[in-house]
Amino acid sequence: MAAGAGGGSGAGGAGAPSVASLWSEVNRCGQSGDFGRALKSVNKILQISKDDATALHCKVVCLIQNGSFKEALSVIHTHTKVLSSDSIAFEKAYCEYRLNRIENAMKTIEGVSQQTNKLKELYGQVLYRLERYDDCLAVYRDLIRNSQDDYEEERKTNLSAVIAAQSTWEKVVPVRMFCFLQEDLGLQEGTYELSYNAACAFIGQGKLNEAMKSLQKAEDLCRQSLSEDSDVTEEDIEAELAIIHGQMAYIFQLQGHTEEALQLYNQIIKLKPTDVGLLAVIANNIITINKDQNVFDSKKKVKLTNAEGVEHKLSKKQLQAIEFNKALLAMFTNQADQCHKLSSSLQSQSPEHLLPVLIQAAQLCREKQHTKAIELLQEFADQHPEKAAEIKLTMAQLKVAQGSVTKACMILRSIEELRHKPGMVSALVTMYSHEEDIDSAIEVLTQAIEWYQEFQPKSPVHLSLIREAANFKLKHGRKKEAISDLEELWKQNPDDVHTLAQLISAYSLVDAEKAKVLSKHLPSSDAMSLKVDVDALENSHGATYVRKKGGKPTPENQQKEQGQGDVKKKKKKKKGKLPKNYDPKVTPDPERWLPMRERSYYRGRKKGKKKDQIGKGTQGAMTTASSELDASKTASSPPTSPRPGTVTAVPSASTANMIPPRHQKPVGAAATKKKQQQKKKKGGKGGW
Repeated sequence: MAAGAGGGSGAGGAGAPSVASLWSEVNRCGQSGDFGRALKSVNKILQISKDDATALHCKVVCLIQNGSFKEALSVIHTHTKVLSSDSIAFEKAYCEYRLNRIENAMKTIEGVSQQTNKLKELYGQVLYRLERYDDCLAVYRDLIRNSQDDYEEERKTNLSAVIAAQSTWEKVVPVRMFCFLQEDLGLQEGTYELSYNAACAFIGQGKLNEAMKSLQKAEDLCRQSLSEDSDVTEEDIEAELAIIHGQMAYIFQLQGHTEEALQLYNQIIKLKPTDVGLLAVIANNIITINKDQNVFDSKKKVKLTNAEGVEHKLSKKQLQAIEFNKALLAMFTNQADQCHKLSSSLQSQSPEHLLPVLIQAAQLCREKQHTKAIELLQEFADQHPEKAAEIKLTMAQLKVAQGSVTKACMILRSIEELRHKPGMVSALVTMYSHEEDIDSAIEVLTQAIEWYQEFQPKSPVHLSLIREAANFKLKHGRKKEAISDLEELWKQNPDDVHTLAQLISAYSLVDAEKAKVLSKHLPSSDAMSLKVDVDALENSHGATYVRKKGGKPTPENQQKEQGQGDVKKKKKKKKGKLPKNYDPKVTPDPERWLPMRERSYYRGRKKGKKKDQIGKGTQGAMTTASSELDASKTASSPPTSPRPGTVTAVPSASTANMIPPRHQKPVGAAATKKKQQQKKKKGGKGGW
């Protein structure tokens, strides 16, 4: 047959293979898994008999095995007359499922009159993608009970995945389901897939420690399973473990261990896994850790959430969370238009969801449009009364930020389901006290006490509110109003001496006789006195008396202390300090206490005479100062030093007014005047 197939084009019909040989080739290639070659043989059969239903069915199967789902679906639609809907329903639904046409696949399966096991398997997958977990669970339970083949383990794994999804997204507590799996179906965590799904279910229940144990078990089972295959490398094992490590990092993040979570997240990203859904989830979680910090890293990570095919890998709530975080990131990066666009789109997709409205309000507040933000929140509260409480709490916070505390209190008091809560009462009383509106604060306490008196009388919260109301009234001088509260507390606990004392104090202003009557219930002084052994107390290590340093007290000092205990001690006068150059033989200057300018011998500051005038005036001009400096022009120049036997010259008129050296100012006095003023001593302003 191979020789005939390799003949020339002119060989004619004699060299053409027969239909039987072509079917044999198709059968042989199908068993060996060579669907590409089998497809060629099927096409040759269809050239001979184009309406052969079996050949068309085989062609569809070959195309599916080769991943050509669109072409296979096209063949089915083209030959609807030949291929009956029941005979080709599975292949058609499978192509639609793989092309992410989930609704079409559902219609195809439901249109089949008789459901086979493989159709039920596909039906379960379609229900899971549509997030109809209850129906999906029923399908898999029926399959596990009524089928016996080699795919039982896969069905149990899928069933555990459904339970994990219920626990995570629908907050269904699946304890009974795990009991069903373990007891009725004999399902144990024998594979890493089952352990992983069990961990996901524990995370949905909030049992993080149990979830971590299941993930560690899944990691060990995965390593053990893959290490048995010699062809699997360490990189392949790490790639398979990526989803387990990602869930471990998520648990760390939920526990507040953000450093450990970031480390694991970044390790997974470095591996560059092919699962775009896993990368998108990890990138989103990193963005939530960064919040308004490290926004440049968040901008890089957000690109991973936009990869092609992500929308088919994640659940609706996961995709919604990613979109919310994109809007928040736009707000943190001051992209106001982008933030408004994303939040508006989210609100149109989920009109009942609160978060898009809160994001828009937060962005408006960043733009200093508080009034518009409050109007937006009020509009949403009117449209969705069931979520009015959360909205009004946000509105009150905005009013407080604006400084309108009284208006914020009015909004909080309008929340009927929270008015009596201790936290709300505490907040309102604090805010009214800040505004000095004591009457409104007492009114809030009274209304809360009345509610508990009607619905939960004598409960711990009720008595606690009465106690706080009494203390608040006493603190603000409302003793008359506090009497009823104190009486109620004393009736509940007659042995409470503190409450009785407060009640007597309050009655003393209103009814003195009543106060006297109540004072009889106070315990006697003997009963209230503490029986303390003074000697033992003094001798104990904890009551040691340490005397201050100093001489022993004399009898005279003791008498003075007893007789003049109230007289203040006289302060000792310190001896004045003398200057360093003090000479007791010399009479001090009587004017030493006066400033230098006010002393009799002060002649004022000399105006600095220029030593020479060289370089001044017109070019070449000679000044009188220069001629005076010329010694050769003087009539008789005195000798530089006295000669023996000569008489010293009489001082000239210019030297007659000179101040004695003792009273002269030092050189550079003008430059150092400020420093001298800073260094003046406390004893006086002038020197000796």
